[in-house]
Amino acid sequence: MSERTGGSRMDDAQFEALYEKYANDVLRVSYFYLGDRQQAEDVTQDVFVRLLQSTPELVEGKEKAWLLKVALNRCRDLWRAAWVKRVVLGSPAMELAPAPDNLDDRLERQELMQAIRKLPSDFRDVILLHYYQGYGIAEMAEMLGVPEGTVSSRLSRGRKKLEEILKERGAQ
Repeated sequence: MSERTGGSRMDDAQFEALYEKYANDVLRVSYFYLGDRQQAEDVTQDVFVRLLQSTPELVEGKEKAWLLKVALNRCRDLWRAAWVKRVVLGSPAMELAPAPDNLDDRLERQELMQAIRKLPSDFRDVILLHYYQGYGIAEMAEMLGVPEGTVSSRLSRGRKKLEEILKERGAQ
């Protein structure tokens, strides 16, 4: 594991600043991915423990990318576990943003989130990072360790697959 520039251990103030700034983003991404609040909180805790233990080399301005990458990897591991699939598929969808008490809007968001959860993880990751965290193609490519063309392709194919899933649900 690489060490932070200068080889120094992260001090409490640095850690607390990163936690204060990004813990909610990590929690939201994890909750969206897993659909289970308790598991999302566990992932968030794991991510920040890993930050303390591994003392990665964080580039200023790229801390959030590192944290979200670790969170997505951890969520993917949990998602693959068979017992998680059984639990998550039946759980209520999370609300990404405060919404008016409009039932139709809430149902549409819930339907969209359920459809996104049905996407293969490669597509789900880029949809989540692009639309819910605002990352561009180049940033996602760097974060995921794949070429920009691959990210663009996954985003395009993910949108098409999402559209198919939503059309199937509407036909039922």
